Amino acid sequence: MSAAAAGSSAFSRFINSPVGPKTIHFWAPAMKWGLVIAGLGDLARPVDQISIRQQISLAATGLIWTRWSTIITPKNYSLATVNFFVGCTAAYQLARVALNKREAPVEEAVEAKAA
Repeated sequence: MSAAAAGSSAFSRFINSPVGPKTIHFWAPAMKWGLVIAGLGDLARPVDQISIRQQISLAATGLIWTRWSTIITPKNYSLATVNFFVGCTAAYQLARVALNKREAPVEEAVEAKAA
């Protein structure tokens, strides 16, 4: 078999696979990367403007769907990957909020002593 024939058959297998671009199993994870990009964009947002409930929801669904996409048939590793990153960006935002709330009383005490 020539290299061109092998390449086209691999491409054909990808196109027609159960998680290929002819199915929702391909397009759902592709579109969900928008949530990851938005989460990364929110890193520049001030901590007091971060919605804790929204980030808890994103972290929980990201972690739940990461697990779920590895036990369903067909296994969808692109869905697992994007959900893992959704969960990670939300968890990072929650960590930012927690650190800010922990440091806020210390900063207020320092400002009170200075005044």
